[in-house]
Amino acid sequence: MEAQSTSLNYLPIIFQLLVALGFVVFTMTLTHLIGPKRKTADKLVAFESGIKSIGNARQPFSIKYFLVAILFVLFDVEVIFMYPWAVNFREFGLNGLIEMFIFMGTLLLGFIYIIKKRALDWD
Repeated sequence: MEAQSTSLNYLPIIFQLLVALGFVVFTMTLTHLIGPKRKTADKLVAFESGIKSIGNARQPFSIKYFLVAILFVLFDVEVIFMYPWAVNFREFGLNGLIEMFIFMGTLLLGFIYIIKKRALDWD
């Protein structure tokens, strides 16, 4: 006989979540109320690895950095899909080979598009 899932079975999980949430709210409130409230100029300054801040941190820089990072992630993900295929290459047979050629062709088309749009040119 299979045990049926009822809402009563979830009561311990709900209770544990409520206790955890209550603990978080309680400790955050308590530390806010009893903690020191000394705001000095040194505390309000941004801290970066022990190096004093010079100038504005919001300086604009080229979007190329973001573009290269996104393209790296995009083309790096293909390896995640290729590894299991390579491990099970013999089991997939001819259909698996054709599907991988289609997948690689799609990625090659994307790469050709990136090259034609000159997305990786830094000049």
